[in-house]
Amino acid sequence: MTQDAILQFLHISAILALVVFITSEAAICRPEWMRPEIVERLVIVDRIYGIAALAVLVTGFVRIYFGTKGAGWYWGNWLLHAKLAAFVAVGLISVVPTLRFSRWRKALRADGSLPPAEEVRKARKLVMLQAHIIPLIPLAAVFLARGFGGKG
Repeated sequence: MTQDAILQFLHISAILALVVFITSEAAICRPEWMRPEIVERLVIVDRIYGIAALAVLVTGFVRIYFGTKGAGWYWGNWLLHAKLAAFVAVGLISVVPTLRFSRWRKALRADGSLPPAEEVRKARKLVMLQAHIIPLIPLAAVFLARGFGGKG
């Protein structure tokens, strides 16, 4: 029971970190705030967001395989598959802003240029899309934890 509680704590902590850093990206990725420091900060915040996402994934799989309910219970539930699909969707959406942030930093360091406002707006829309999908994952999780969606 203690092991399961610790695994749950680690998973929830990773989720909170993910939420903090996607929120930070959304807050600072604005055309009206774009300056050299913001470009540099976006790359760092996005990296930490990626690390947090990896931690969410790893701790989630650790809970599946080493938690008290067991892998069979989790894999047999469609809600786990829905959570993973939403997580993959967020991950795929995040690729575009990540590449843009890196490209912006490269241009900034090469010639001091800042990204065009329209490109910043497009990146922000993708960050906001991620931020709006992410809450659906714990919604599925609370129902999953209570046995909804299982066979039988």
